[in-house]
Amino acid sequence: MQDLVIIGAGGFGREVKWLIERINQTADTWNLIGFIDDGIPPGTEIAGIPVIGGVDHLFGVRESLAVACAIGAPAIRKRIIDRIRANANLSFPTLIDPSVIMSESVRLGWGCIICADSSLTVDICIGDFAVINLDSTIGHDVRMDSFVTIYPSCNISGNVRIGELCEIGTGTQVIQGISIGESTVVGAGSVVVRDLPAYCTAVGVPAKPIKFHR
Repeated sequence: MQDLVIIGAGGFGREVKWLIERINQTADTWNLIGFIDDGIPPGTEIAGIPVIGGVDHLFGVRESLAVACAIGAPAIRKRIIDRIRANANLSFPTLIDPSVIMSESVRLGWGCIICADSSLTVDICIGDFAVINLDSTIGHDVRMDSFVTIYPSCNISGNVRIGELCEIGTGTQVIQGISIGESTVVGAGSVVVRDLPAYCTAVGVPAKPIKFHR
């Protein structure tokens, strides 16, 4: 078993702890030693395991350690990973719940987290540190860049393109062939039937940009 820590001791961090426990029920894989969290004092126990320090603790790691980044917000997740990835002793495994249905033609980058009851069909390419949350479906030929977050119960149809740092809100539906530009946020329950530009927030049925940001 390999030692592993989870960055983020909030709700998603505790869900990732559960995901790791489910993996270990199938095969003893991970020795979960604790959480990393800047906002909680070291030694605090969360869901039965300790907070062992903040992100700076990872700079001093001198032995092999796996890291799962359980931060939902893509920009914060990227900022943390960019800080720590220079430490060659850290590795970033992709964690897949045992209930996930996925074909052999799916290609996944480093550090992805794919949660329970999700389905990924065929010829899908997903970049590094993407999160696909509970009960989501990803259709054929989808291309998803790094640091994307798909929140629970989303349905992404075939041939969709999703740019880096996007957030796709809970229950969103995206029809086939759509392109969503980088850093765009799609509000919960939206239905995306037209391409969305980069750096916007879009909501509604059908989804329309309501503001732009950089």
